[in-house]
Amino acid sequence: MSSREFRHDQEAIIAEQVRTDRLHQLFRQSMPAVFGSYLAACMLCWLCWDRFQHPVIFGWMLLLTASTAIRVALFIVYFRAPEVERTPQRWELKYWKSLIVSAVIWGGGALVAMPSGDLLAQTIIVLFTVGMSVSAVSCYSAYRNMTLVSVGLVLLPSSLWLLFQPLAMQVGIALATLVFASFVVRFTRKHSDALEAAFRLTREMERAHSISTYAAQTDELTGLKNRRAFFERAQQLFKYAERNRISLCAVMLDMDHFKQINDTYGHQVGDEVLRQMGRVISTVFREADVCGRLGGEEFAVLLPDTTIEMALSIAERLIKAMSALRPGPVESMTASLGIACSAGNSGDLHNLINAADKALYRAKALGRNQVVVAE
Repeated sequence: MSSREFRHDQEAIIAEQVRTDRLHQLFRQSMPAVFGSYLAACMLCWLCWDRFQHPVIFGWMLLLTASTAIRVALFIVYFRAPEVERTPQRWELKYWKSLIVSAVIWGGGALVAMPSGDLLAQTIIVLFTVGMSVSAVSCYSAYRNMTLVSVGLVLLPSSLWLLFQPLAMQVGIALATLVFASFVVRFTRKHSDALEAAFRLTREMERAHSISTYAAQTDELTGLKNRRAFFERAQQLFKYAERNRISLCAVMLDMDHFKQINDTYGHQVGDEVLRQMGRVISTVFREADVCGRLGGEEFAVLLPDTTIEMALSIAERLIKAMSALRPGPVESMTASLGIACSAGNSGDLHNLINAADKALYRAKALGRNQVVVAE
């Protein structure tokens, strides 16, 4: 993979993470707003009970109750879903639909309830719609378009209606509301961009830390753990095996005649041999196994919950896989392996590694290209 392709992939990953972060914030912030909008409608009806037509109020509140129940159910399902399922692809459209329905009911209901000859009631309704708009800015700030749609559906119906009324006071209220809406649009864009930049910076820092941590723990030629990382993880695995009384096998591996390969074909070919060796080890051993390059052509693997017979079978598969490798001018590759096993109830990690190492040297003494189990 080229550096440009790598950067492109990283940018795509970060962009998707930022989108997911925005979704999480949207659900966390808007849960209280759902109840707040419903309570605001109840308070508005209470304040203007004698000024509104009661059938209109009952119909409006019935629709608001239904939309609020739907949105609460959506939140419950979202927060109960596993983390991996809380993706923008799965939830953004659902949220959009619930928001539009709720905003249409709120804005349309406020317009229908507007008494034509009561300036005080009209002013109170506009104040409540302005308050709902402010709430939308704070709740949907991570989604600029969502904020604008919500504000427009709630605020504009009543404001536009007032704009075409005969009284100068009514027109003045409408104009003031529209001016406020213009400031909301401007602020929303800046706030949304700032939030997205903050999310992106956080994710980029996490990604950089992850890459640097991986680089510090990984052998650059083979892709396996380096010596320090191997022993750190091996120590943890050994303690786990002792605590849970499970068997733990160690495999020590040393490539045969590697110095001769370097001397004959050069270090570039030797490096390619090591790369292919790392790929074979990663393929043959299991995901739960801990594999590392200790230095030069020497490798070590820890196999948890594994018997000697199982470890021997895996090691023999590795010998077979190596025989099929043809790295450049090298006609064949072989390795010697030593295996030792701990019962999980005594001993020490270094003793286990040393036992496998002694078995490895026995394999070399017996002619190389074979597996020897520690006595």
